[in-house]
Amino acid sequence: MSHGRNKYQSRENRARVRRVLLQDWDPIGVRDVAEASDEYDRYADRAYVMLMDERATAESIASYLYGIAVEHMGLGHNTQGKEDARNVAETLVALRPEFETH
Repeated sequence: MSHGRNKYQSRENRARVRRVLLQDWDPIGVRDVAEASDEYDRYADRAYVMLMDERATAESIASYLYGIAVEHMGLGHNTQGKEDARNVAETLVALRPEFETH
C-alpha cells in the first residue's frame, strides 16, 4: 500500500533503502561485488514496508535485519551485527520524513 505516495518516488525511495542496506549493513560483505548489487533487495523491500506502511520503530527494523543475518544468513549472534543493524535502522527511520514529502 502506498498511502498516497507517488509510484515513481516510492521506487526511488526503495532504491535508497537498498543502497543503505548494501553500503551500511552488508552482513555478508558483498558491497564491492557488482554481480551482487541486488543481494539484499528482498530485505530492503520488507524494510521499506516496515518503515513507511507499518511505521515501524528503529528497534523493530533493527530486529528484522539482525534476524535475517542470524537466522537466514547463518552468521550467528554477535555484538557487531546487532550494532550494524541498529545503525542502519536508525538511518532508515531518519529518512522517513524525507520519504513522506515525496
